[in-house]
This record gives sequence, C-alpha cells and structure tokens, in this order.
Amino acid sequence: MPLELPSFPPAQQPQIIRSHQRDFFQVSALREQADGVLRAWLGTRWLSRWDKEFELCTKLLYLGLTVGRATQTLGEEYTDIWIHPTHSGGVPAWRARAALVLLPTLPSYMLSRWGSHLPPTSKLTSLVRRLPALLEILSEVNLAVFYFRGTYYDLVKRMLGIRYISATPHDPNTRPPSYSLLGVLLVVRLIHRLVSFIRSSAKADAGGSVELKGKRPVDDHEEIYIDDRPVSIMIGRANSDETLQLTTEEDERTVLDFSQIPPVARGSRNCSLCLDERTATTSTECGHLFCWDCIVGWGREKAECPLCRQSLKLTSLLPIYNL
Repeated sequence: MPLELPSFPPAQQPQIIRSHQRDFFQVSALREQADGVLRAWLGTRWLSRWDKEFELCTKLLYLGLTVGRATQTLGEEYTDIWIHPTHSGGVPAWRARAALVLLPTLPSYMLSRWGSHLPPTSKLTSLVRRLPALLEILSEVNLAVFYFRGTYYDLVKRMLGIRYISATPHDPNTRPPSYSLLGVLLVVRLIHRLVSFIRSSAKADAGGSVELKGKRPVDDHEEIYIDDRPVSIMIGRANSDETLQLTTEEDERTVLDFSQIPPVARGSRNCSLCLDERTATTSTECGHLFCWDCIVGWGREKAECPLCRQSLKLTSLLPIYNL
C-alpha cells in the first residue's frame, strides 16, 4: 500500500490572532532592548535621527531569521501553526519568503522617510501622502474579512495566497469562538470614515473659492505655514546634518542673547529628549518645550507628548523664538 502523507487542518482564528500578538510583542521587546543599548552608546539625538532605519532593521532582522529561513516565528511556534502556500503546497519558495519579509516593512518605511522630502505642490506628493491612509483602509478591510471568514489575517499573505495550517488536531466536540462581532465593528468604523471623508470633501468644495480676510487660503494639500514657511518642508529638514550640528549661539530660530544669560539659567533650557541645551525651542499644545528636531522625530513615532502623554500633532507644534 502506498504511504499516505499526513494532512493538517487549517489553523483556527484564535491560533492566528495569538500568533500575531506574540510576534508583535517579540518585535517590540527586541526593539526596546536594542533601543536602550544604542541610546546609551550613541545618545538620544542620534537615535531620534535614525529611528526609522532602526525600526526597519529590527523588523527585517526578526522576519529574516524566521520567515526568511523558512522556519516558524516565535508566535507561530507558540501556537503550533505553519505558513502553507495554497497553490503549490510545502515550503514557500524563496521569492514568496522574500516578499513576506520585505512587503510588510519597506513600503511603510519609504513612505514615512521620503514622503516629506517631495515638493509640497506636486501631484506625486499628494498621492504619496494619501497612500498610508489607503493602505490602512485596505488592511482594515482585510482584517474585517478575516474576522468573518477566518483566513488571511495579513494583507500580504492574502496577496500571495499563503494560509496557515495547524499541527494540532481540532477537537470536534469543541466549538471555536467567533470573531464576527469584531468584523461588524470594523465595518461600522469603515462606514464612519467614508461618511466623514464625503462630508469633508463637500465642505472643501463649498469653501474652496472663499478666502478669509487676513489668512492664507488653504489649498488641496491643507498646507500649514509658520512665518511663511511650509510646515511640511520644516518637518522634512528635521533630520538634516546642518540642523543637528548647530549650537545654541548659531541657532537662527532663537533671538536670545546668550552672553547675557547666566549659566544657571542656561542649564534650565535643556531639552528633556536630547538632554542638551534647546535649539529652535518648540512648544507642544500642552505647553512643554523641546528642540524642534527632537519633538518632530518623537512625534513621527508616537503621537503623544513625551512628558504628559497628551495627544501630539506635528502640524500643531509652535516654534518659540525667545525661550
């Protein structure tokens, strides 16, 4: 008799969800530990400057050592599931594994790192700025479908046709939990976003030809200006070498006469992020003061004040020239 190869059942929703939660925890823990080492060696300002690249390298390292080598991630090992191509079967080909490593990491990095360097009035810039929101909506739609049908938790795996199989046999006497309610909530959220987008578009069209007296008209990109300088360009320059090398005396965005300030008073001007004397002092909506470069770098990663955790918007930062 010919030998029958063992068949494995498809992974259940709880296994897939716990696997992704575990992987997210492991990547966060790896980044936090490496962040502490690099912060101690190279300083907070250097880490803030290269934070995007550091995050990318952390994810590539974790996925490359697991998915790239055709082995389980720690989350998949924890729940005893394996990725399985629906078309070919067996181990995914190296092209599919490379896509599983690069597609979840590189596009978001490129959009966040290079999107602010494009000309603010270009059509390409408008498209690039809308891509993150579009990708987020597609991910939510995919997640809603997963909660209803139980397959393809990740958008990239749906594109590549890669599912999960389980090495644990299903218990026919146990009914798996249903996550349909989460799918319904996501659908409601998507409908709310669609209605909000339609309303905002209608208001923009109605008020597009109206110019407020004494104020700069808002264009299609909703550009915000500070002293006749676009905020998008100021944010794009936050990581430049010239800005990082400026001292307080050379800072053009500070009008203080430092020769008249006693050393004790200058010691109170330190930024709580880089621990150096502030350059281009900037205030958040909650009133805390930081260097412009430091708070912009922080705000790109966490939309909250590093001191009081109040919500933070980069377009709401206020440069202060006399503090």
